[in-house]
Amino acid sequence: MKSFLFSVGLAALSLSFASTARADVKLPAVLDSHMVLQRDRPLPIWGWADPGEEVTVTLDAQKASAKADDKGNWTVILKPVQADGKAHTMTIVGKNKIVLEDLLIGEVWLGSGQSNMQWSINQSKGKKEFTEAANKPQIRLFNVPLVQNSKPAQDVKAKWAVCSSKNVGGFSAVLYHFGVKLQSELNVPVGLINASWGGSRIEPWIVEERSSGGMYNGMIAPVQPFALRGITWYQGESNVGEGMKYRDKMESLIKGWRRVWGAELPFYHVQIAPFSGYGADKLPPLWEAQVASLKIPQTGMVVCTDLVDNVKDIHPANKQPYGERLALWALAKDYGKKDLVYSGPLYKSIKIEGAKVRVSFAHVGGGLEARGGKALSEFEIAGKDGKFVAAEATIDGGTVVVQATGVAEPTQVRYGWRNMANPNLMNKEGLPASPFRSLDWQGATAE
Repeated sequence: MKSFLFSVGLAALSLSFASTARADVKLPAVLDSHMVLQRDRPLPIWGWADPGEEVTVTLDAQKASAKADDKGNWTVILKPVQADGKAHTMTIVGKNKIVLEDLLIGEVWLGSGQSNMQWSINQSKGKKEFTEAANKPQIRLFNVPLVQNSKPAQDVKAKWAVCSSKNVGGFSAVLYHFGVKLQSELNVPVGLINASWGGSRIEPWIVEERSSGGMYNGMIAPVQPFALRGITWYQGESNVGEGMKYRDKMESLIKGWRRVWGAELPFYHVQIAPFSGYGADKLPPLWEAQVASLKIPQTGMVVCTDLVDNVKDIHPANKQPYGERLALWALAKDYGKKDLVYSGPLYKSIKIEGAKVRVSFAHVGGGLEARGGKALSEFEIAGKDGKFVAAEATIDGGTVVVQATGVAEPTQVRYGWRNMANPNLMNKEGLPASPFRSLDWQGATAE
């Protein structure tokens, strides 16, 4: 009998603890101590509690309350706050109390894509230098683990970390350098959320009304609707060969993420790098699709044909300029940095002038140059027969004049139009021109 009563007591105590655990207010991992709150935007704070339980969130002088719905979900929206350089505390109170400490107010960006976005500081050129210099308490890191899910997940196993030499090594190098550039230029805290997966195609990242991709479900949905300033994207290697179809998938991705966040978030991507391992003529049409995606409002693109030191490696080693060039778009478009040249030259049009073709560009900046002071390379010209030959190209103001012996009646021009391209046209600010073809070009100039 004593044994039976003892067992009953243990069971009752266990049920009591279970009941208490169910009553606890809980937060998703992305809402935690050391996070950065996006300045000047409404701040969604959400989590779980018992159905009908009232939850109150306090941040400085703000206080907002909500009741959990019949499934235990609750959300409050705090009013926008301004960056002030101070550490803040947030309390969340229901039947229990949660205190989040060391919160900063500044800029928050999400970085996603495949391996070139996932590629860490430890895997990149300058590892020792960048690691030693990474004690930057004004930058906070949130690294989403690799998870796929059949349905949108509520949470992930991750934590915000204060950027330091101890933890930066495993973080996205491109996103880190992007954040460092922003923080130094804006002098406000920067929060970086990395959710990228090597080898991934674009499709698993797309959110749909019925059938969202597994990577969106497992890695993006759990951090939504955390307030962001914008998104950076480096992906496409696994979709080489699809040509302009990739542009449509980019649009689906961008529109879907903007829809779930309820905001026209800026979306800046990297045009993938030259690589010898793609099938013949497979890469240039994808470049065209990436340029064409600039027709989608509030997008930008980084060109990196000048940054590849080994075309046999799909992962360029030096990730710093990639991140910094992404930051140029944000600084110019989102932070009002005037007179900042943020893009390399993009093809606009051609004009036939007898045996010559004059090529016009957008984003010429302070003028056009050839990298290293050499003659312009990788321009080709074709006549009515459509057969391309190497051409002589010279800079004339903000245009390039192209001609070739034996082509008396040119009809089209192309530039850097091969998988292993290393062309050298750039503007005087050092940003390279994107490869292009003039015939049936579907890209955009993004003036």
